[in-house]
Amino acid sequence: MPETTRLKKTIDTWWPEIETFICTRATNARTEAANVTIKNIKRTGRGYRSAANYRCRIMAYNAARSAGGRDATVALPYRPHSLSGDSLKLLLTSGGLTNASIRDALVELLGKPIAESTALCIPTAQYGHPMVGPGVKAWQFISGNSQNPMVDLGWKSVGVLELTALPSIDRKRWVPLVRETDALLVAGGDVLYLCYWMRESGLADLLPSLSETVWVGLSAGSMVMTPRVGDDFIQWRPPTGDETTLGVVDFSICPHLAADGMPGNSMAEAEQWAAGIPNTAYVMDDQTAITVVDGDIAFVSEGRWEQLRTLRSDPNRT
Repeated sequence: MPETTRLKKTIDTWWPEIETFICTRATNARTEAANVTIKNIKRTGRGYRSAANYRCRIMAYNAARSAGGRDATVALPYRPHSLSGDSLKLLLTSGGLTNASIRDALVELLGKPIAESTALCIPTAQYGHPMVGPGVKAWQFISGNSQNPMVDLGWKSVGVLELTALPSIDRKRWVPLVRETDALLVAGGDVLYLCYWMRESGLADLLPSLSETVWVGLSAGSMVMTPRVGDDFIQWRPPTGDETTLGVVDFSICPHLAADGMPGNSMAEAEQWAAGIPNTAYVMDDQTAITVVDGDIAFVSEGRWEQLRTLRSDPNRT
């Protein structure tokens, strides 16, 4: 049975229970966002059970799980990355757009030159990491003066989207801005801090509808799209106690692969990290990126990357 067909069958089995959970058990401010997601799914022209909506439904589940905290009892199934249909385009980098191959991949995802494209940079992750911010490095990222090429690529325009400010601002002021922007440039730093504020701000709930947007992640900005990051990358813990990340893709990433004795993560450290990850895991250096388009992944590299772990076989998988 093809993987997408298996996924449809699995989702159709557990979705009614998840929908009930979202509507009846999620009790905090995120309930409204989850319900809005359900309504959007139901009225889409592609149909309630179409493959194009599965990512939306998984994101709705994540909203419910966050709302219910540790009381959530519905188990999220595996998240395959072979779904069809429109979805947010991802460029997941370790060190930014460090070479011509990665920059060419960005242009291909944008569908037009960088000079004709608009961007919003998101520095939020930097504030949560003790070695990154707050302070000068946040300014360096926003101003395009960091060592990780991202903001300084010659964009038509670049603005700032600070997630910690969004809960205090009317959504009408920032949601249209995000929808109109070609690329979101997401800084590295603390991945759980970033994930927490993506959920609190409402940006995480908006992602399934951004089919024309390119998410350009740097380190933590890439890792936040994975289902989990492992204890080695946890510096800050959210008040909810939830250590999962968004799970837009079904693999985990160890960035900054470096030779022994050099700044970054050695292969031995990466292998030790992967031993605690129950899903597919990759390690990559700063000359490597991963693209994800309509669920299909590809590596763009002028350096080194390795697959360290494959998804465990699930006996309950249908």
